Order: sequence, then structure tokens, then C-alpha cells
Amino acid sequence: MTTMTEASVREFKMPDVGEGLTEAEILKWFVQPGDTVTDGQVVCEVETAKAAVELPIPYDGVVRDLHFPEGTTVDVGTSIIAVDVSGGAAPEPAAEQPAAPRPAEEPKAEGSGRQPVLVGYGVAASSTRRRPRKGPEVPVQQASTAIQTELNGHGAAPSAAAAVKERPLAKPPVRKLAKDLGVDLTTVVPTGPDGIITREDVHAAVAQPQAPQPAVPAAAAPAPAPAVVSYDTTRETRIPVKGVRKATAAAMVGSAFTAPHVTEFVTVDVTRTMKLVEELKEDKEFAGLRVNPLLLISKALLVAIRRNPDVNASWDEAAQEIVVKHYVNLGIAAATPRGLIVPNIKDAHAQTLPRLAESLGELVSTARDGKTSPAAMQGGTVTITNVGVFGVDTGTPILNPGESAILAVGAIKLQPWVHKGKVKPRQVTTLALSFDHRLVDGELGSKVLADVAAILEQPKRLITWA
Repeated sequence: MTTMTEASVREFKMPDVGEGLTEAEILKWFVQPGDTVTDGQVVCEVETAKAAVELPIPYDGVVRDLHFPEGTTVDVGTSIIAVDVSGGAAPEPAAEQPAAPRPAEEPKAEGSGRQPVLVGYGVAASSTRRRPRKGPEVPVQQASTAIQTELNGHGAAPSAAAAVKERPLAKPPVRKLAKDLGVDLTTVVPTGPDGIITREDVHAAVAQPQAPQPAVPAAAAPAPAPAVVSYDTTRETRIPVKGVRKATAAAMVGSAFTAPHVTEFVTVDVTRTMKLVEELKEDKEFAGLRVNPLLLISKALLVAIRRNPDVNASWDEAAQEIVVKHYVNLGIAAATPRGLIVPNIKDAHAQTLPRLAESLGELVSTARDGKTSPAAMQGGTVTITNVGVFGVDTGTPILNPGESAILAVGAIKLQPWVHKGKVKPRQVTTLALSFDHRLVDGELGSKVLADVAAILEQPKRLITWA
């Protein structure tokens, strides 16, 4: 029987791939037990509250075990993969501990096309039957230990007998589902491997009447049992809120109820700006670059900030100070399949117009491919959100947390406009500027918005005001 010493096994822990993030979801494994890996090889893709990130392994060896299946949300600092760095072959799973036969096919989660074992569906029988080694704590944790700890909460794992007796086996997402639906897990019949309760088990329990609970002798009348909440799966779909969407929701709620928002509007004739966009497309300095109205709107906001520098600031709650920034990290709100993200262009104030066009193109393409890094979304100072691409005239945007202002750009449309004393069809749009009233008073906010509008109406001011 081939065995490996604990010293030859390295545990790779979930890193903090952002700034202060506490967890990440394993989206996809690129390796399996028995595969050879090399230093720097990407072994999995994870999604944090900021973005999807590929994780490279920091050493050479043979994969011994994957501690969590795809779809599992894992705390930062938790070991996710074990690698034998001794140079020997990977051990056969059956050599260490006999295991029950693996099912031919694991059940699939609702709305998911993934085939591996998923959150709430338990783990392979071979891993749950392994036992942690006795004696002092060692650097290698068995997959069963990590998963059992997850099943019993994030505290210390109780013994197997106590876990079965006192608490039904179910993953955290399944426990939350049961709580939301008002289902007592002790009344649910498990169908998953090794007695683990699945999402289907919870839904099945909803469809059946709850077994009456034994009356508890008490002086006061017992409280009525909570009503079972159910929904029609043929007419409703529930989508778990996690990752980028969860972080965005929390950030927007925090921003809305922390920073006192003020929003001002202005409607402006941008016909000359649209003509300049067409001219720049033919300019050899912009060959191969994406030139659109957003480019000139971004430049207009940067010029307005230079003319009104106090608008580019943040609020330090701990020190009770206003921090004025002498640089502009320009955020661009981007809608992606994973949700709304706001990457920013570092030191956008110092970029020439061609360089700004290049930066905007890189930002958009990276966001579209889902490759935006957490660093690209940190440190923004002001943001632009282009709601006009959806045909929307305007809106009242919510500040990106920690920033002082956000400019919403509405759809640019041909409208009747008084031009040189006559009503003519002109290209018109509406701008909306939301700002933090702790930092920006009405006069300052109005000046910034008026400057942006003036530049877009007469884009030659990009030169005269530079």
C-alpha cells in the first residue's frame, strides 16, 4: 500500500484575491486528483464579491485531493486543494480507506449546467468516509474534516455521532433555503449521499404537510408554529444573491443610507460634440481606437473637475475630515453577466485624448470578458454611468461607495431645439449629477454639471479651458 508522509503534502488555501474580501465561490476546477501541476499553473477559477479570478498553484506536484466541489463558497484562509510535492505518484483513493461506490451521476442543481457535486448535494462518499488522523494537529486537513466543518457551521466540528444525532446534515445554502421556506430540517427525509439533505428534499418537504410537533408543557400557551412559505416553481424562479450581485446590493444600500445624495439635471444640445466624434474617427491619431460620445463626455468631466477640484474628494468618517484627491481615478459603470461592476481608469486626469480612448476600450473589453481584476475596481474617485445605451433619458444614480460624485448620461436623441432663434432638430441629451452633500454643496455641484454641459455644447472649450 502506497502512503505519503504529511511533510510531502502541501495545502493551498483560498487567498484574499481582493482587498479585505472574506470568501470566494469556486466556479470551476481545471485539475482533478492524480493530475500533475507545476508552479504557476492555474488550477481553478473563483468568483469573489468583486470579480472572477483564476488561481495559480505556487508549487510543483501531484494533486492529492480537491476539498470542495464547484459551486462551494469557501472562506479565505481555508485549504481548497492538497498537492503531493514529493515527486511520487498520487495514491489510489481506495488504498487509504474503503469507500462506498460512487454514484454514476451526481444530481444537478436547479438552473445549473455543471455536472460535478454541487453545494447542497453533499460530497463523494469516498471523501466523507475518511477519518482525520489522530495525534497533534498536522498541516494537512482531510477533505472530510473541511467539509464536515462546513456542514456544521464555521465553528469547531462536533463528532460524527453528535452531528447525526443533534443536527441534520445539510450545506449552508440548503439550511438557508429551509429557513426561508419555513422547513424544519429535522423533519426532512434526506436522499443525498451519506444522509445529506438536498435542495430537492427541502422542496419535497414543502409539498407535504408538516408533521405536528409534540406539545411542550409550559405555563403559557405555546407560540403558534410559523407558517410554511411556498412558491410555485412553474411560475417563479428564485436566484441566489451572491458574488458580484450580493456585493453590489450591499454597497448600494450602504451608500444610499450613508451619503446624503443630491441629484441635479441639465438638458443640453450636443450636436457639435457628435460632429466632433465623427471627425475624430477619421483622425489618424485615433486609428484602431474606439471613438464614441463617452470619450468626449469623460474628457469633459475631467476638465470640469480640474476647474472645480474640491468636487474630487472623499469623506473620512473616523477622522471627520474631507480628503481632497489630486488625481482622478475615473470609474465607468459596466453591466456584465455577473452583475454591475465599476472598474476605473487610474490617473485619468493625466491622459491625452487618444490614451483615454485606449483606456476606455481596454476597460470595456475586459469587463465584457469577465476578466476585470479586483484592483481595477479599487480606489475610484468619480464615476460615469451611461444609461443612454438602454434608451433611457436620465436617472438618479447612487454614488459608488467612497466616491464624491457620479454622472449619469442619458440617451442622445434628435429633438426640436431652439438654435440661433429658430426651432431645429438637434442632438440633445440630459445629464444627471448625484453628489455627496457632506462634501459637495449645491453651488459646487451645479458648477461641475454646468461645466460638463458647456463643454459638450461647445467642445472647443476642451482647448480653451485646458
